[in-house]
Parts: sequence; C-alpha cells; structure tokens
Amino acid sequence: EVQLVESGGGLVQPGGSLRLSCAASGFTYLYMYWVRQAPGKGLEWVSTIWRDGANAYADSVKGRFTVSRDSAKNTVFLQMNSLKSDDTARYYCATSGPWNSPSHRGQGTQVTVSS
Repeated sequence: EVQLVESGGGLVQPGGSLRLSCAASGFTYLYMYWVRQAPGKGLEWVSTIWRDGANAYADSVKGRFTVSRDSAKNTVFLQMNSLKSDDTARYYCATSGPWNSPSHRGQGTQVTVSS
C-alpha cells in the first residue's frame, strides 16, 4: 500500500524555523512535491525534489526553504527558515503525476506562523 506520512508541523513565531518530514512507504518515489494550502486559498506548489537530489522551489520560498532527502529511508524533508505569516498553511507531500493532481498525497501537517 502506498503511503505518505507528513510530520513536523506546529506553531512558530515569525522568523522561526520548522523541519517537515515525509515518510514514503509501499513504493520508491522518483520525485516528491511539497505543496501547501492556506485557509480559503487554492493549492500552491512549494518545492520538488528528485531522487537524484535535483530540486526546485517556488519564488515565494526560495532562499528560505530547503528540500532534502534520505533515499535509504525513503524520506523527504523540508527545512523552513525565516518563516512568515504568509507561510501559514497545511503542508502536504505528494508524488506521481502533476503537483496539482497527484496520484498520492499525504494527510498533511499544519504549519501556523503567528506571534
């Protein structure tokens, strides 16, 4: 069974940091997206990492977020620094297909940036 499980979300003050994890099981991913959805807004692509380590970022997070992976553990991470209130959203990892309509997506982890 294909499963994606996110963790690491929470409440953080502006300027703070969080590290999200996405543990994949039941398959070996070739690429993994991080996407997010803020209250009342649509899904937004955040980052992509390929199994070879290549990556890409949305302009809104470039320079603040870093995606990485532990291929041996089939796990992907998203290090988020200098967090802003605009980063408040539910964050999902997803794979297989386009980022806005993936075949597999986790249940998400909530990130709230607030003082």
